[in-house]
Amino acid sequence: MPVVWMLQRVASRLLQRPACGCQAPVLPSRFLGTSPQQIPADANFHSTSFSEADQPRVLITGGLGQLGVGLASFLRKRFGKDNVILSDIRKPPEHVFLSGPFIYSDILDYKNLREIVVNNRVTWLFHYSALLSAVGEANVSLARAVNITGLHNVLDVAEEHGLRLFVPSTIGAFGPTSPRNPTPDLCIQRPRTIYGVSKVHAELMGEYYYYRYGLDFRCLRYPGIISADSQPGGGTTDYAVQIFHDAVKHGRFECNLEPSTRLPMMYIDDCLRATLEVMEAPAESLSMRTYNVNAMSFTPAELAQEVLKHVPEFQITYNVDPVRQAIADSWPMNFDDSNARKDWGWKHDFDLPELVTTMLNFHGSESRVAQAN
Repeated sequence: MPVVWMLQRVASRLLQRPACGCQAPVLPSRFLGTSPQQIPADANFHSTSFSEADQPRVLITGGLGQLGVGLASFLRKRFGKDNVILSDIRKPPEHVFLSGPFIYSDILDYKNLREIVVNNRVTWLFHYSALLSAVGEANVSLARAVNITGLHNVLDVAEEHGLRLFVPSTIGAFGPTSPRNPTPDLCIQRPRTIYGVSKVHAELMGEYYYYRYGLDFRCLRYPGIISADSQPGGGTTDYAVQIFHDAVKHGRFECNLEPSTRLPMMYIDDCLRATLEVMEAPAESLSMRTYNVNAMSFTPAELAQEVLKHVPEFQITYNVDPVRQAIADSWPMNFDDSNARKDWGWKHDFDLPELVTTMLNFHGSESRVAQAN
């Protein structure tokens, strides 16, 4: 009995002791997150602050997707080329490989992920590995593994090593019972896709790890992201990327959504800047862990009209994909991002006219180079 009693005492003390073996830090009086509950007094708050001489060491998972390469380039300008590591399970194109550090990383392999964080002294982790909406519906079991099991590995590694963790969420985290115009930060979500379900799971798990363990988790719900230098990745909003490729190459575009389908959108430069700004925001300025961010909202018909101003011969036809249309009809028409604008000063630069001009100029110059070659 005395041995059992002693073991119980030791276990009790270990549970009360912070994971780092040091004294529990004093928490700020204003707690982050959307839940009204308070952070437990013995939570270990893993928020890392950096002086100008001590830049973060950044790891980006899923780095060869639509946003990863652009984010790496953007962050390398801010923190230095060697401080930002791009990773994926695929072989990178030569220009990506030569642009800065690139390593193999499988988020389903916890040991591999942990070794990367330790060996590279990572302090910030941007977790972009995910199967998007339409692709996820075609392979639910794979989406469940990548989007949920992979997330769990990332959360555990981030908590263990005191990382600042960014996980993007999406308009797909809302469902048909959510208010759609506008959609606030806090409301009923109830998505109908595995992608959306996994993103709600990520938001809630990140907030839980913040309250339970003090993990510095930060998340933005992205609208549809439009990028000039990347190919569509299987998302429902990809028509707003493909339309520019086809307008320049063929002068016509077949849209898989109805002409009146309104969705929130953002140009990639705004998206990358919002991501860095929320990561650099002082902890005391944040009133929640997950924010909506927005720039514009339009329909395929409105986008086509703006393209016509630059490409008079452009024609658009509609061949509606019922799966993608059902997904789009369950998503927000417009995002309310007033909290992001109030808390950390978010402000977008690109509206629809600027977006269309930028995209067509990029693809027009790209097309002229190809023709010359």
